[in-house]
Amino acid sequence: MTEKLFYQDSHLREFAAAVLACVWNEKKERYEIELDRTAFFPESGGQYADTGTLGGVSVTDVRERDGAVIHLTDGPLTVGETVTGVLDYEDRFSKMQQHTGEHIVSGLVHRQFGYDNVGFHLGKELVTMDFNGVFQPGELRCIEWEANQAVAQNLPIQVTYPSDEELAELDYRSKKEISGQVRIVTVPGYDVCACCAPHVECTGEIGMIRLIDAVHYKGGTRVTMVCGFRALADYRVKEENVREISRLLSAKPYEAAQAVAHLKEEAGQWREKVLRMQTRYLEQKLAEIPAGTEDCILFEEEMDKNVARRFADGAMEICDGLCGIFLGNDRQGYQFTLCSKSVDLKAFLQEFYQKVPGKGGGKNPMVQGTVTASQEAVQKALGECERHGKTNI
Repeated sequence: MTEKLFYQDSHLREFAAAVLACVWNEKKERYEIELDRTAFFPESGGQYADTGTLGGVSVTDVRERDGAVIHLTDGPLTVGETVTGVLDYEDRFSKMQQHTGEHIVSGLVHRQFGYDNVGFHLGKELVTMDFNGVFQPGELRCIEWEANQAVAQNLPIQVTYPSDEELAELDYRSKKEISGQVRIVTVPGYDVCACCAPHVECTGEIGMIRLIDAVHYKGGTRVTMVCGFRALADYRVKEENVREISRLLSAKPYEAAQAVAHLKEEAGQWREKVLRMQTRYLEQKLAEIPAGTEDCILFEEEMDKNVARRFADGAMEICDGLCGIFLGNDRQGYQFTLCSKSVDLKAFLQEFYQKVPGKGGGKNPMVQGTVTASQEAVQKALGECERHGKTNI
């Protein structure tokens, strides 16, 4: 078994170890290297593996196999030699900030609401926690506040390995059944949880804990969190966005939301005006169609789809053959609506798509779809297709 230095010192950045084995993994196209000791934490418990270098070669992934820690590298090492391992410590420390922060939040949620953390994923940017319960407005804000109080107290993180007898008397959280020795991570006054991952030494190292999102998920709630330097990065991005929005709207940063709401209201009013103008325009086009017209096809650059569909419906009452509207341009293609009371549109589309590339479907009296062809090519294809009589109505 590999000696796991990350349990002895979670802040260890560099170490020396002997190479026990080096094997080429054909499937992963990486070398698998086993050491007698390592500070690289393997992927486990919802946390991705550490990365860094080992004897000058890059460590891209780390896995545990039957007690041995396997390092996947982009180059070989000589069995028997002593090599230096160097962790990407910035990434390791960030993961510890997130993971210890998750313990505090999950412990508070469990204590106050009785909900269990049934899913945990520590990604490279965000952390998600799945709770088997739903929160009322404001409840997570209270959890976030209390979690940051735990940070401010700079509490020491305690790691213990209780006996079976001690474990039976201990009230602790665990997301799965554990066999063998159980490792307990305790945040005094906030959480007691079985966990195999490295953690910070004191809660003050976590930095700010921010719960940035919460959505309903599988009957419960998925909460998204960032801690420490990730929280700072998240704040900076949002601050820059608010400042830019404020500049564009000529509003103060704290008035940006109100300014956006006003702009949205104005945009809605303009949209209503545009829709009314488009409706009047197409009504005029309908009025210009002579009675008894066989086909009527209109091409427009931009038009609301609902307004365009109403034009096709209205033209169907006037035309004896095929009618419809194509929206778009030769460069981006067209979206279309075709209607008819006399043409088998399903058969018509099959022939139409043999002449111009596109896709779509429907059934009489209306079909819709898209084409990637010029207006000239579309008009030619429409003229060449047979107007089969309807057979499906």
